[in-house]
Amino acid sequence: MKLSTKGRYGVKAMFDLAQNYGSGPIPLNNIARRNNISEHYLEQLIAVLRKAGLVKSVRGAQGGYILSKSPETITVGDIIRVLEGPIAPVDCVNEDEPEHCENADFCITRNIWAKVRDSVAQVLDSITLKDMLEESKNLQEQSYMYYI
Repeated sequence: MKLSTKGRYGVKAMFDLAQNYGSGPIPLNNIARRNNISEHYLEQLIAVLRKAGLVKSVRGAQGGYILSKSPETITVGDIIRVLEGPIAPVDCVNEDEPEHCENADFCITRNIWAKVRDSVAQVLDSITLKDMLEESKNLQEQSYMYYI
């Protein structure tokens, strides 16, 4: 399973909004510039995230985007599913609508793919934007440590 730029850039944009959570709306061009993402492409991603209820738009001169929920309630899995679709290495173990397969009852590999799906989903669903904020803070603190 390989994520496209939709999922990767979407997580970056949501992390940017989490970093600025509570400080008002963030203009899209600021998010795009800080994360080196095309503003036009980011507009498309944000539209999908807004439709799914993960972000809100604020109109006006001081407008932009904000998270619709607190960072501790939004998981990486939420973002990936909205932008990439259901998590599944193959269609026959799709989370939402598994593709019917004539061999499903005796397919030896189907169980493997289901375990892969469940493992990936468990990891993505266990990481919140708040967790990412804390990890970022820890990384920044470690980069400032000097040893003599």
